[in-house]
Formats: sequence, structure tokens, C-alpha cells
Amino acid sequence: MKVRVDRDLCTGMAYCVEVAPTVFELDDEMEARVLDPASVDDDTLLEAAKSCPLEAIILEDDQGRQIYP
Repeated sequence: MKVRVDRDLCTGMAYCVEVAPTVFELDDEMEARVLDPASVDDDTLLEAAKSCPLEAIILEDDQGRQIYP
């Protein structure tokens, strides 16, 4: 699964970091960035994406089709 963060939407609430700290961190601009999506299972990635109230985390399958949001 591919993970990306829409940095125009991210406001640094860090819920994703709480759910998956090996996948996300906040950078110097206090916006989430992706570290290692393979460090957790797909259910955890989906939980982290759903934890973002602004839907700034985008999940895609291996063919590039958007899964969430």
C-alpha cells in the first residue's frame, strides 16, 4: 500500500503519529511526513489515515487506485 500526505491539508494534529509512529512524524513545519509504511500492517495504516480529521492522509493500492479517503 502506498501512503502520502496532502501537505496543503495537514495542520499537524499528529493523530497519525500517535497511531503509527514508525510511519509518520511531524517535520519542522509541523506537518506530517511519511517514514516507513511497510513497518505496520494495512489495518494500522487505514486506522492512522482515518484518525486524521482533515483527511490529509491518502492511501493507494499497489496499482495507484485511491483506497482512502
